[in-house]
Amino acid sequence: MKNILIHGLGQNNQSWDNTVIYLKKNGIDTICPSLFEITDNTSVNYKNMYNAFSDFCNSQKEKVNLCGLSLGGILALNFVKDYPEKVNSIILIGTPYKIPKALFKMQSIIFHVMPKATFKKMGCSKREFITLVNSMSNLNIAKDLEKINCKCLIVCGSKDNVNMESAKLLNNSIKNSEFKIISSSSHEVNIDNPKELSNIIYGFWKDNQ
Repeated sequence: MKNILIHGLGQNNQSWDNTVIYLKKNGIDTICPSLFEITDNTSVNYKNMYNAFSDFCNSQKEKVNLCGLSLGGILALNFVKDYPEKVNSIILIGTPYKIPKALFKMQSIIFHVMPKATFKKMGCSKREFITLVNSMSNLNIAKDLEKINCKCLIVCGSKDNVNMESAKLLNNSIKNSEFKIISSSSHEVNIDNPKELSNIIYGFWKDNQ
């Protein structure tokens, strides 16, 4: 089984570093792709990023366990709907039930005035980042959730008020799913509380090998 950690929008694959350390202590090896790197040489929009991510997952010789935060959770949901036979389990962290269009518009304005150096840390240009965000505005995340049959864990930070209701809706919509709250965490659970998160991931993967 291949265990894949998928970073969120505004993060890079190094955002998982501390979680990876804790998981490795429990004997769990993981892969953490950089979403912008694997989408290299194409126009960076959601469709192209998803296609690149799908190719990455399908290139693994074994079934995959997917664990994604925010954008990473959306990609994981998209993939398990398209390739259910390839996925053993999914973990969704701070993942929206539907795209908050008003919030996206407000964030897009903020992104335009942010310095270019901020985006370089994520592995992309400002233009690529804004194009990606705009391309996600019409995604229908909730579509076909009832068709997901693999084991699923929904995770939300205790202080992530924006996504707490989404977590509950995902839990209600996906069969075989369970819901856990990570203490002392906002949206970026992998940064705020990697130790507790790693313990929960380890327990879930161990129970669903």
